[in-house]
Amino acid sequence: MITTPIKESWIKRFDISNFWNKLVAVIAIINLVFVLFNMSYIPLRDVYLKRIPGIVTLYDPVKAIEPHPETTYYLQTVDQLEAEINQNSLGTKSTETLLKDLQQQSITLLDENPFLISNKLGTLAKIKRLIRHEFNSLSAKSGFYQLWSQEYFESVGSAKALGFFDSKIRPLLATNYFRPIDENGLYVDEFWRIDSVFILFFFLEIMRKAIWRSVHDHEVSFIDRLLRRWYDWLFLLPTWRWLRIIPVTVRIHQSKLVDFERVLAQLTHEPAAYLADRISNFLLVRLINQTQDSVVSGEAAKALFSSDSYVKLGSVNKVDAISDRLLELTIERVLPEVKPELEALLRHSLQESFKDSNVYQGIATIPGIQALPSGVIEQLADYLAESTLEILMNSYADLEGRELFNHLSTQFKQSLSRELQDPKTQSHLQSLLAELLEEMKINYVQKSRQEDPEATLEEAEHLRQLQEDKEKEAQIQSSQESEF
Repeated sequence: MITTPIKESWIKRFDISNFWNKLVAVIAIINLVFVLFNMSYIPLRDVYLKRIPGIVTLYDPVKAIEPHPETTYYLQTVDQLEAEINQNSLGTKSTETLLKDLQQQSITLLDENPFLISNKLGTLAKIKRLIRHEFNSLSAKSGFYQLWSQEYFESVGSAKALGFFDSKIRPLLATNYFRPIDENGLYVDEFWRIDSVFILFFFLEIMRKAIWRSVHDHEVSFIDRLLRRWYDWLFLLPTWRWLRIIPVTVRIHQSKLVDFERVLAQLTHEPAAYLADRISNFLLVRLINQTQDSVVSGEAAKALFSSDSYVKLGSVNKVDAISDRLLELTIERVLPEVKPELEALLRHSLQESFKDSNVYQGIATIPGIQALPSGVIEQLADYLAESTLEILMNSYADLEGRELFNHLSTQFKQSLSRELQDPKTQSHLQSLLAELLEEMKINYVQKSRQEDPEATLEEAEHLRQLQEDKEKEAQIQSSQESEF
């Protein structure tokens, strides 16, 4: 079978790892939707019951919600009354019995408050208010007694009386429910059965990712990888499920399912700018203060001149290595480049010295050779400059000459070290360094107050955006080249 270039290009671009990360992110979103729906179901149950009753029928068993026996029996009695009135007349004995039964049930309903279990005290208060308003009564009990009286049905008509109940009171009574309580005093909730499937999935996913990365990268242990992704463990909490919004957001962002980079940048722009400004000021001031303390207390000098208390990385003396490198660069690179300036300096020095001498003044009086000293001086200066460079370069390149240079530099450093350890010299230098650091600290803090931290952050964001654009262009170019 011949694979077409288009199919080969599609296969190359297909990343199974990225696809799996997106799939896990989608599953995490589904789980979070279930969690949020479960948390909001009880407060919004009345809305679902009115707008989407099918959801209530489907999800009530998950929350262990059952019809409340008292209000259900009350509504069934009203249904029997309606059926009796429709089949027979209003004045039958069975109708009178049902009306008296409803009067008694109404009194019991008001006294025992069956809405207490479902935490719907406001619903009962609304029922009382509607009854008192409808019958212009100060008591809800007397209003219910009047509602379920034969005289009221005869005066307004059974259709109007039952119509008021069905339109105003029945919907409120229908929202009541019964919910059992377990041995811990908590409402029974079967959502854990649904959530356990997601918990098991995310547990296996967390273990898989940690094991896979530990096998391919031995620098970080298995436990450390689990600790680094601590937010993933929020998926496994059977309580406080709303915290899963943290790992869900992280997974959505990491999988590139939704790019939160711009949103996060805008949300954290101003706080991050001022926080970064504060942190940078704090770090620099703290660093300068510690350096000042080290200089003033003499710890810096002790660390510099005492090899025992100073921690070294490796066996190479960094100060000696730096000085040797600088000396090598000076002789081999710098001096040849400044040769004309060196010749000019030597020429000027020799001329001034020669003019002050008695020999020059005597030669200058001889006719015809007044210009001789200047020519000799120029040749002598050129000769000294070239000879100095050649001597230094040849001596430094020669083994014996290098040893002499090393001996000279060692003696120089030892002599300088002895002089720097002099108490008067140290005190003077410490005072100067402390003042210099204090000036740096004051000037930096004053300058940082003049600068806008948001402008600095915007500049950094602009540079980051330019870098991202370059990376995207490189990826597009690479994909186009792979297609061809």
